[in-house]
Amino acid sequence: MPLFALDKELIFPPVQLAEPDGLLAMGGDLSTDRLLLAYQQGIFPWYEGETILWWSPDPRFVLFPGELKINKTTKTLLKREEPSGENNGFEFTCNKAFGQVINNCKETKRPGQEGTWITDEVEKAYTRLHQLGHAHSAEVWSKSELVGGLYGIKLGKVFFGESMFSKVSNASRYAFTKYVQQLKGEGIELIDCQVYTEYLESMGARMIERKEFSRLLKELI
Repeated sequence: MPLFALDKELIFPPVQLAEPDGLLAMGGDLSTDRLLLAYQQGIFPWYEGETILWWSPDPRFVLFPGELKINKTTKTLLKREEPSGENNGFEFTCNKAFGQVINNCKETKRPGQEGTWITDEVEKAYTRLHQLGHAHSAEVWSKSELVGGLYGIKLGKVFFGESMFSKVSNASRYAFTKYVQQLKGEGIELIDCQVYTEYLESMGARMIERKEFSRLLKELI
C-alpha cells in the first residue's frame, strides 16, 4: 500500500488503505480541526522524530466499559473509599490538572521506549483540545501530590485514551478504573486503547476488527 503524504487540505485517505502495521499517512499538522477529523475516522497521530505519522491499526484494541476487570487490590481500594473521595491516601479528580497530567505522561520513562511521542507540539495541541472541551484528564492525588493519571479525547459516546502515568503503585490502575466507571455513568460505550498492552488487557481490553471499530464510531459519535 502507498504511504500518503498530507498537505494543508483537511482530508485523510480511507483507513483500509493503511499498511499492515496500521501506518496510513504522514505529514499535515496538529490543528484542532485535523485532530478531531482524525479521531472521528479512527485515526491517531504518533511522532517519529519530527515527522507526524497517522495510524489506524487492524485489529483495534478497545475496552467496552461493561467489560472492565477490577483486580483484588483495586477492589480493596474501592471498598475503602470515603465520601470525600479519598481512599487510603488516594483522591480521584477529573479535569483538575490536565496540564500536569500530560506533562507527566510526557516525562515518564517507559521500559523499552526511547524518548516519548508526546512532543512539545503534541502537548500544545492537546492542551488546546482540553481548553475547547474535547480533551479530558483523570487524576489521582496522594497528600495533595499528583501521583497518577491519564488523558484522552471524548467525542460522542467514545473516549479515545491517549496516555497514562503512575508515580506510586496502583495509582494509574486506580485512575483508570475510577474513570472508566465514571465514563460508563456518562453514557460512554466504547474506550479506544489504540494498540495492545498486557496491562490494559488485564483490565478487560480486547481486539476487534477495524471494520467493526469504524462501524461503532459512526454509530456512537
